[in-house]
Amino acid sequence: MAQQIKRKRRNVSGIILLDKPLGVSSNGALQKVRWLLNAAKGGHTGSLDPLATGVLPLCFGEATKFSRYLLDADKTYETVVQLGATTTTADAEGEVLTQAAVNCDVAQIETALAQFRGDILQVPPMYSALKKDGQPLYKLARSGQVVEREPRPVTIFSLELLAFDSAVNQLSLRVHCSKGTYIRTLAEDIGAALGCGAYVAKLRRTQAGPFTLEGAVTVAELEQLHEQQGAEALDQFLMACDSGLHHWPAISLTESSSYYWLQGQPVRAPGAPAFGMLRVRNAEQEFIGIGEIDEDGLVAPRRVIRTE
Repeated sequence: MAQQIKRKRRNVSGIILLDKPLGVSSNGALQKVRWLLNAAKGGHTGSLDPLATGVLPLCFGEATKFSRYLLDADKTYETVVQLGATTTTADAEGEVLTQAAVNCDVAQIETALAQFRGDILQVPPMYSALKKDGQPLYKLARSGQVVEREPRPVTIFSLELLAFDSAVNQLSLRVHCSKGTYIRTLAEDIGAALGCGAYVAKLRRTQAGPFTLEGAVTVAELEQLHEQQGAEALDQFLMACDSGLHHWPAISLTESSSYYWLQGQPVRAPGAPAFGMLRVRNAEQEFIGIGEIDEDGLVAPRRVIRTE
């Protein structure tokens, strides 16, 4: 029996902004793009449900060191909420639990939405990746278990009613929210406030931190280019490793300071801010990592990369 030859992965670094397709998990989308790119290392920056589409930044190589900072970013979603029913998963993929008549108008809907703007508490859904005693909640939910979940603070920066289709009892909403916000839970809570129940019928993420749908590439586009020109052709979609951190201040170090900083030593940098996190570049203006101003006013390395 012939031994299968393992394909050698490429050491590529950067961020690909993917428009995640419907019906695919975030990890499934990552692994597909990683295979197309033939990348040695990759990670995503926060899960989207299979039902959801839209902005999913994928980090490869050295960029994976900074993915946690994208996890903390705020998000914007456009969603269609179906009124008049609840489901096991709080979305269209679940089994219907309850049904009720819908008797509300736009004014009543706006009144209900007002309750969820600003700082609120949310109880995470059972169908989520949060863990209880080491087990993801969705696994417990699939086995029929329901466990108590502590309410968590989140912020809804804006909640806009885009449309109300009374013929089919559907709301179209735009939600700008903090990390950790569950749109499925928001839909359920809005349905409860209206007295009829609700679940997410459609969900599309249009923004994650500094990234928007503008410039996002689809899996189909990547597949077509890969078929025509190979994995290397996909490198044109790789953005710089610090693309998600452009809202942070940046400083440049001298050649000598860069050397010591990359060895883990804090250094002095003229013009550095008084405190906080910042992007660090070397004398050639190459991004070499992120730092933080320490109590002595020096730039201390937090995560570094090497440009070799």
